[in-house]
Amino acid sequence: MNNNFKLTIQYDGTRYKGWQRLGKGESTIQGKIENVLTEMAGKPIEIIGSSRTDAGVHALAQIANVKLDRKVTADEVQNYLNRYLPEDISVVKVDSVHDRFHARYNSADKTYVYKIWNKSYSHPFLRKLSMHVDQPLDRQQMKKASAYFVGEHDFTAFSNAKSKKKSNVRTIRSIDFEEKDGFLEIRIKGDGFLYNMVRKIVGTLIKVGLGEMKADAIPGIIESKEREHAGFADASGLYLEKVEFKLD
Repeated sequence: MNNNFKLTIQYDGTRYKGWQRLGKGESTIQGKIENVLTEMAGKPIEIIGSSRTDAGVHALAQIANVKLDRKVTADEVQNYLNRYLPEDISVVKVDSVHDRFHARYNSADKTYVYKIWNKSYSHPFLRKLSMHVDQPLDRQQMKKASAYFVGEHDFTAFSNAKSKKKSNVRTIRSIDFEEKDGFLEIRIKGDGFLYNMVRKIVGTLIKVGLGEMKADAIPGIIESKEREHAGFADASGLYLEKVEFKLD
C-alpha cells in the first residue's frame, strides 16, 4: 500500500526552468525534488504539483503530492528532502494524506502575488525577487483597470498558451493591491491561470499605471483576443502564494 504525502514547498525560482520536469539536464523544481526522493526510495519517483510555475517564478506555498511504497513517516520525508535539496528549495511541511488526494486535480483556487519595487532607485537585496518600476504608478487607475479582469472571461489576449483546442476561459475571483515595505503587491486569485496569464495581466496594469494605456481599454482587449496589446511583467516578481483545495 502506498503512503500518500502532501508537500508544501517554497522556492526561489530564479535559476530554474520552472516547476515542470523537462528533459535530462534541465534544471527544474520538480526534477530536483524527484531526484532526491528517487535516492530515498531506491527507484524512480514522480511527484504531482498543483501549479506549473514558469521559468524564474517563485513559490511561497507550492503544493505537491507523492506516493511512496515504503514505510516512512512525514517527518522522515521532510528531513531527507531538506537535507539534500539545494538551499533555494525548501519543503516547509509534509502531511500524510488520504490516498485519493491529488495536488492538481483536487486544487480549486490559486492565489499569485506580484511584487513591484516602485522607487526611483533599485533594491540592492531583492532586485532578483521583484520587478523594479522606477516611474510613479497611478494606483487608482490600476485599481480601476483591475476591476475589468474580475469575473469569467476568455483570457486569450492575456496568455501565451500554445494549444488552441483547450478553453481559455478562466474566472478571476479578485485582484487586490497592498503597499508593503516599499513594495506594491498585486494579489490575483482565480480558479486557474493560462500560461503567462498573471504576468500579462500585471504587465497591462503597469502600463495603465504609467499612463501608457487607459483603464477602460481593458474590456476591448479581452474581447479582441489579440495578444499584442497586453503588457508583460518580469518573472522575477511573481510568486505562487496559496493553493486551495476542494473538500473531499
